[in-house]
Amino acid sequence: MSNTELPKTVDPYRLAEQRTELEGVVPLSALSRFLECTLPVETSNGDAVCHVKLIFGQDGERRRLVEGELEAVVVLECQRCMKPMSATLLSEFRLGFVTSDKQAQQLPKDLEPYLAEDFTANLWTLIEDELLLVVPPFPKHEREECSASAALEELESDSSGPITEEPKDNPFSALAGLKTKKH
Repeated sequence: MSNTELPKTVDPYRLAEQRTELEGVVPLSALSRFLECTLPVETSNGDAVCHVKLIFGQDGERRRLVEGELEAVVVLECQRCMKPMSATLLSEFRLGFVTSDKQAQQLPKDLEPYLAEDFTANLWTLIEDELLLVVPPFPKHEREECSASAALEELESDSSGPITEEPKDNPFSALAGLKTKKH
């Protein structure tokens, strides 16, 4: 993939009519909403980036659309051990450009609507939205890599046997006695 930075805004309708293909990167540091979900990424060659490939075109009914792929290596917080973990986010998407909610409702099910107001699309916002959709809700290291899993296994192996609970009184046991009494 190309390391050229993608433009922030484009005319998606013109690009679709010309069947344009864009390939490049978006710096993750420019995506403020996305940065709230991740930990800082340290790279030797500068800013961490999202690699993007976008193909603009039209379907059989002349609807303007974009098909895209993205890939970004990020650092997330493991929800078991609360330590940093590396994750690769991948997404493939297919969006139909619309200028109104009415047009969005008319799109087929295989196209997600993307509102292009004034015939302009902010590609960086589009990429940020797609990245947010693929961030795992509960990121975790693989079980054998997670320090919390190792500690849990150690605790389990130290116990002398299964933990048993004392039986609790059933709050409805008094009612069971009433049911069997006859008047």
